[in-house]
Amino acid sequence: MLGQGRHTALALVSLLLLSLREATPIEVPQDPKIQQDLKQPPTIVKQSVKDYIVDPRDNIIIECEAKGNPVPTFSWRRNGKFFNIGKDPRVTMRKRSGTLEIGFRSGGRPEDYEGEYQCFATNDFGVALSNKILLRVSKAPLWPKEVLEPVVVTEGSPLVLTCNPPPGLPPPFTFWMSSAMNPISQDKRVSTGLNGDLYFSNVVAQDAHTDYSCNARFLFTHTIQQKNPFTLKVLTSRKVSESTPTFLSPSGSESSKIVQRDEQLLLECIAAGLPTPTVKWFKKGGDLPGNKVKFQNFNKTLKIISVSEEDAGEYVCMANSHLGSIRHSIFVQVKAAPYWLDKPTDLVLAPDENGRLVCRANGNPKPNIQWLINGQPIDTSPANPSRQVLGDTILFRSVQMGSSAVYQCNASNQHGYLLSNAFVSVLDMPPRMLGPKNQLIKVIENNRTFLDCPFFGSPLPELRWFKNGQGSGLDGGQYRVYINGTLEIKRARTEDEGTYTCVANSILGSAENQVRLEVKAQTRIVRFPEHQSAIRGSTARFNCKVKSDPSLPVTVTWTKDDKALYLGWRLRKDDESLTIPNVNEGDEGTYTCTVKSEIDQDSASARLTVLDRPDPPIDLDLSDPAARSVRLTWIPGNDHRSVITEFLVQFEEDRWEPGRWQNLSTYPGDLNSVILQLAPFVNYQFRVIAINSVGQSQPSRPSPRYKTSGAAPDVIPRGLRGWGSKKDNMEITWEPLLDLERNGPNLQYNVWWRRKDVGEEWSNVTTEGSKHIIHNTETYVPYEIKVQARNEFGQGPESNVVIGYSGEDKPTDAPTDFRVSKVDSTKANIHWKSVDPNSVQGEFKEYKLYYWRESSIVPGLMVSKENKTKGIYSTTSEPSGILSDLVPYSKYKMFIVVANRHFEGPPSNTVEFSTKEGVPDAPRFFRINRRSFDTIYLEWDKPLEPNGILTGYQLKYQTVNGSRVGRQQLETFLPNMTDFTLRLPDRSTRFKFLLSALTQVGAGEVFAEESPHFTNEAYIDQVDIATQGWFIGLMCAIALIILILLIVCFIKRSRGGKYPVRDKKDLPLDSVDHKDQDGSFDYHSDEDNKPLQGSQTSLDGNVKESDDSLVDYGEGGDGQFNEDGSFIGQYTVKKDKDETEGNESSEATSPVNAIYSLA
Repeated sequence: MLGQGRHTALALVSLLLLSLREATPIEVPQDPKIQQDLKQPPTIVKQSVKDYIVDPRDNIIIECEAKGNPVPTFSWRRNGKFFNIGKDPRVTMRKRSGTLEIGFRSGGRPEDYEGEYQCFATNDFGVALSNKILLRVSKAPLWPKEVLEPVVVTEGSPLVLTCNPPPGLPPPFTFWMSSAMNPISQDKRVSTGLNGDLYFSNVVAQDAHTDYSCNARFLFTHTIQQKNPFTLKVLTSRKVSESTPTFLSPSGSESSKIVQRDEQLLLECIAAGLPTPTVKWFKKGGDLPGNKVKFQNFNKTLKIISVSEEDAGEYVCMANSHLGSIRHSIFVQVKAAPYWLDKPTDLVLAPDENGRLVCRANGNPKPNIQWLINGQPIDTSPANPSRQVLGDTILFRSVQMGSSAVYQCNASNQHGYLLSNAFVSVLDMPPRMLGPKNQLIKVIENNRTFLDCPFFGSPLPELRWFKNGQGSGLDGGQYRVYINGTLEIKRARTEDEGTYTCVANSILGSAENQVRLEVKAQTRIVRFPEHQSAIRGSTARFNCKVKSDPSLPVTVTWTKDDKALYLGWRLRKDDESLTIPNVNEGDEGTYTCTVKSEIDQDSASARLTVLDRPDPPIDLDLSDPAARSVRLTWIPGNDHRSVITEFLVQFEEDRWEPGRWQNLSTYPGDLNSVILQLAPFVNYQFRVIAINSVGQSQPSRPSPRYKTSGAAPDVIPRGLRGWGSKKDNMEITWEPLLDLERNGPNLQYNVWWRRKDVGEEWSNVTTEGSKHIIHNTETYVPYEIKVQARNEFGQGPESNVVIGYSGEDKPTDAPTDFRVSKVDSTKANIHWKSVDPNSVQGEFKEYKLYYWRESSIVPGLMVSKENKTKGIYSTTSEPSGILSDLVPYSKYKMFIVVANRHFEGPPSNTVEFSTKEGVPDAPRFFRINRRSFDTIYLEWDKPLEPNGILTGYQLKYQTVNGSRVGRQQLETFLPNMTDFTLRLPDRSTRFKFLLSALTQVGAGEVFAEESPHFTNEAYIDQVDIATQGWFIGLMCAIALIILILLIVCFIKRSRGGKYPVRDKKDLPLDSVDHKDQDGSFDYHSDEDNKPLQGSQTSLDGNVKESDDSLVDYGEGGDGQFNEDGSFIGQYTVKKDKDETEGNESSEATSPVNAIYSLA
């Protein structure tokens, strides 16, 4: 019946919870304005720990801090009773705080204030409680006085030296030391237990000491107290008997251990026995929790951190030796003080809303839940129809203003308690906006965008968004509204720009705010910097081209290795790149280009690797010496990030070319020890040059010198030959050995020679030079010759036998029956009979043909008689050849000789022949002139080489318009015609002309020309000259000069001066220009170079007197003028010479003379 009633009650509670419609608790924002106006019950924010141990030497401070609106007041209870702070002068409370300070400067004992303290924070809306704080004063009692008798033990027996430290608060930490404060050495055999005792699994003779002292260190007082020392005497024997393992701690076969949840578990097993047993641990029915288990004290202690209920069970330790094993079981129980499963939290509700407080805790045993309101048991508080307590839950329905309070939940069992405050605040507040007004938000196109609209009100307002003040609320599709008021635009586009309005509504009113949205193009780097390697001293350039929204200013910054890059005077930055001239090693690193706008940024990085020539190798060392080799070893220098590809070994010797370094050999870059092949009789020193992709390093420092011993030459002299410089000698020559091929001092050469195929003995000579001459030889006979090098150490290898010849002489015979056949215009076949080979008197070289052009058959054509030659090699009895490149229609002469290497023989008979007529060369020139708009004048000259009798010319021409050509037309001309006028069908027509000369054989080489592109511009340019500035200026200057001369002329005439008259025959005044035959104008005549009579100015400035003068015919003369100013008659009167000479001074200043002088 009782069980049925319990099930009915649970069903009713579940039904009630399901029928209760709860409102979402209101989260009060931390906005200062809201917090300032918000009335709230007190909340404890800081308090001392529950088990509070204090140092007796310090003042006691018990903390209690709380917040609330209005500011709470504080009171304390001690040991369950009201603690009247005002009556105790040692106790003070901090301002606007509940923290107590207890001072002892004026006396008093801290122990008098031990007890249980609890803080109460109170305001108009409730009371909050702190934990019950158990205050205890730390204690460090002295060790009791005692006299310890010496401990006597037999060698091999177990031993326990007890510590028993005085009880302290908190308990002290114990350790064993000697009287000299040296720690007692511990190991698998000797160790300290958890209780502080010193355990010996078996005693050895060396354990006998007089000062085993246990020490206790008290943490709060930082003091160490020492127990009186033990004296240990060990009784030794010749033979120590072994013993099976036994347990010193714990005793028996099993024990139990209780541990609190979340604390650490320490299990100990210390075994005795000889030999010393080893200890192992395992858990019965499961594995040890590996992530939480640690073994300490030489495996004698098992430590489990942060124990949980799963760690309960039977733990077994086993001690083993070769004599046997022993086990001990420890049964572990895990108890738990209460711990939170669901801690009650503050609850803010609007009027008529529902809510609940939940307080769930667990522990072992299961804790008891007790509810309090404002520090008093809820059972004793006045009834509240809107509140119902259901075990660990309090339900609130239709709460009203004035029902705010602080509720405490106390969960407790025998191992501890939990106390939590949670206030219930009933709040009504009209909607208000918390964010800035009319905010401008700039976002990047196509990005997810959030428009914030923080708001608050109680009851919680309903929020809606509008765009540009139109339409219904925004939600769904592109938009999403969050419960906190934020509007999400899933992908911002240009059309999303505008003004967005958020409106919060509740039964208490409404509030709104606006956000203006601008959508901008993304800022991005479109040309990224790229990784690159630069040679030291070169220029490196990193690109960073940016594309951004035109309305957003951007800044481009560069960093190197994530640090700001200082540009200085050397580095140059522009809008699209960073340039690093004269790169050095300090420039190496990762360069990052960062472009920022006010709303976004982009960055890109690239690494610069600086390459340089390698450093020179160091520490050259010689080893493994041999007659002709030595090992050279070196340490490579820094390669400066470009791998060394090879090493060049150079040498210098001090005998032949001291101071000159020569290349010896190259080796791969991964070698640093090589064997050098050397020459004998050389005093070497070496150096090494490293080479990478950038170039060569500086040479290393020279190695020590290494001198090789001498040897006979091992090289055969090269270039051995025998030849005659005269007809009766032979010179034997060879190349001397190189300095490094001598192999020793006093180098000489052995030379042998003999007539070939005669059977005579070898003749020989020894010489220091590289040549030997044999005299009185026959002309051009073969010799066998050989050579050998020798020095003080012996003779080298002999050379192979080489055939040489004595000197040559002039050939004695001439080729015979020299003739010509098959002659055409440019070629002729030649034939002759060869000479006797013995008459050549030397090595046959060739037959040499001499020929020249005697004359041309064309009448009156002058030719060059330059001698030409042609070599023909033939060893047949009747050789022949072809002579080509002859000039047609010409007479030639020629002869032939035989030649050896040095001489030519007598000439053959001379042959004359004539080439046939051919086609002519191209005309000497071909010019095209245009003399009017509708005609073209063509002019040419006869060929330089007509190659025959000219019969005329042919002209082919056709119209040309870009790539299109017209029908070809043909004109022929007689030999004496060299011009042609062509009438154009249209002014813009262009022609292509092909002109060639003709002989009876045919047409010769073609001369091709195109007519120039004539337009009206050519004539316009002739007229436009009158509008040019320089021409106008020149004309003005001439007019001004003429005006000045006329003025001077009239002045002189008024003074009676004389004027010279030019004789008509000297300079005829012909106003008609002469025209050349080709239509061009000739402005020069034969008279132009003649001096004007009567106007030649001498070097001293005087003017020669003219024979005629206007004075003779002017004043008083018979000369008369017509009305137009011309003379009526001829000059009839002439002054005497004397009279004329008297007027020289006046003629010198005559303006007419001045004009002629200028001309």
